[in-house]
Amino acid sequence: MVKLATTLVAAAIATAHAGPRTVVLDPGHGGSNAGAKGAQLHEKQLTLALSTQVAARLRAKGIQVVLTRETDRTMTLRQRVAIANRIPADLFISIHGNASPARNQRGYETFVLSAHAVDIDGRALRSDTPTPRPAVDPDIALVLDDVERGAAQWEAADLAARMQRALRARRGDTGDRGVRQESHHVLLGATMPAILVEVGFIDHPLEGRELADPATQAQVADALAEAIEDQLAEL
Repeated sequence: MVKLATTLVAAAIATAHAGPRTVVLDPGHGGSNAGAKGAQLHEKQLTLALSTQVAARLRAKGIQVVLTRETDRTMTLRQRVAIANRIPADLFISIHGNASPARNQRGYETFVLSAHAVDIDGRALRSDTPTPRPAVDPDIALVLDDVERGAAQWEAADLAARMQRALRARRGDTGDRGVRQESHHVLLGATMPAILVEVGFIDHPLEGRELADPATQAQVADALAEAIEDQLAEL
């Protein structure tokens, strides 16, 4: 069983990488879920603006991009990753803005799933986000999903590090809060490298105003697109 699963995983990866790369960008929040509130905009507005700009940059390089939402609409967390699994995508990036109780924190950080989340939570959700596998036995397909989720974490960590480096080059090293592990529900069940990037604190008196500025948004979009392009080049 293990040997068969390994062989099928290799075949599935080879097939997925044979065509154009596909990236799913997830603008965090939306609709009735506005997310964090800044002085000049809500998180759902910032994430959609950034995702749209990143998508335009990637498409200009011949990369296929799907947004989990293109308008201000409400979506569940499971719906978002299910879109990426159904395609199936090469990468999943959920874009967010941060906030703090005292409104005094600033900086950017990127999250990957913790090992516990991949092992326990991901398998618990697997029936809700199956990956299309024509001619593969359904039971084997579930095993393949589990194997891919575990294997994808190495590439997710690499993508997260690239994201931090690209943001640091444009936003400065003092704001680098690093790569972190957490059980973010929007990442659970993803069978491809999946990360969540917090581009900054929109409730910070200074950083919040910067993130509302189109010039800063363009800077951030450049960073995210660069990291994604570099990661895809390694696949």
